[in-house]
Amino acid sequence: MSMLNVFDSTASKVLLGLAIILIAGFQYLYWFGEGGYHDHQQLTQKIQQQMELNDELKERNRVLAAEVYDLKNGIEAIEEHARLDLGLIKPRETFIQMSTISTQYKPIYLNPNSKVDLRTNESPEPTNTP
Repeated sequence: MSMLNVFDSTASKVLLGLAIILIAGFQYLYWFGEGGYHDHQQLTQKIQQQMELNDELKERNRVLAAEVYDLKNGIEAIEEHARLDLGLIKPRETFIQMSTISTQYKPIYLNPNSKVDLRTNESPEPTNTP
C-alpha cells in the first residue's frame, strides 16, 4: 500500500481535515486566546515594571527607616532638620547664604536714557519733524 492510497478514502480525508482544523484551532488559542502568548507577554512586562517600582520603593523605605533611626537615636539629625526646615542658627554662629546663579549668567545692561520698549524690545519709530 503506498502513501498516496491511504488518503483515497473519504474517512481518511475527513480525519485529515479534522486534524488540520484542530491544529489551527489550538494555534489560534495559543496566540490570540485568553491566557495565550500575547497575554503572557503583557503580564510579563507588567511584572517587570512592578518589580522595578518595588525596588524603588524599597530603597525609599530604607532611606526613611535610616532617617527615623537617626531621629530617634541621634541629635545630629534633629539639628539638621531644625537648621534646614526651621532656620536654626545657634548663638555665635554666622549665617552665610550662597547664590545658586550659574557663572554663565550674563547680566543685561540697559542705557537708562534709551527709548526702548522693554515689552517688545523695539525702539520707537523716529518721527519726521522739520
